[in-house]
Amino acid sequence: MLLLFNIKNINLNYLAHIFLSGNDHQLQIGNFIGDFVKGSKYTTYPDRIQKGIILHRKIDSFTDSHDIVKGTILLLRPTFGRYSGIITDMYFDYFLAVNFQTYSTKKSLNLFAYKFYFIAVLNYNHLPFKVKRFIFHFISTNRLSKYASLDGLRSSLVIMAGYRIPALDPDKTIAFLIENYDELECKFHQFFPDIITYVKTESL
Repeated sequence: MLLLFNIKNINLNYLAHIFLSGNDHQLQIGNFIGDFVKGSKYTTYPDRIQKGIILHRKIDSFTDSHDIVKGTILLLRPTFGRYSGIITDMYFDYFLAVNFQTYSTKKSLNLFAYKFYFIAVLNYNHLPFKVKRFIFHFISTNRLSKYASLDGLRSSLVIMAGYRIPALDPDKTIAFLIENYDELECKFHQFFPDIITYVKTESL
């Protein structure tokens, strides 16, 4: 099986979390696995991974309280109901992927993705069990780079619909994105510089 975790309790914006960790490899790992480490269990990890998990939580808190994100969720809610937050995460990862070199002048999305996959394999022993069960599929399908296309985004939605959210309609989700593309992209660009600035102010 591909994704063996309760996706209803997971944020899907993997790309954003990894990107916001900068070039610190263990910080990236901690930020990547943050949703899978509950409560004080983060203290069992190496120091920099601990800081990545804490950063993940701070990013989620900042994002959830941001007016642009709240407004985006309200825009989606009549169509997607309780899944509006999850879909907002995925739309924003899509827009980060599409506009990656706007925010990262040093490397392409594909190079960034493959560097992270290598780091994930090197840190395999530090990955929670649930992450170990999907990480190689995540890598083999080049999931981070796939977010840069509507087909790639749709494939992630199909996985979600098939395993944990049968009520989610991938075609409707993509159609909504296309119909509201300019407005959603504008919201992303209004939000993302704020989260970049916020992360820079955190003591890492």
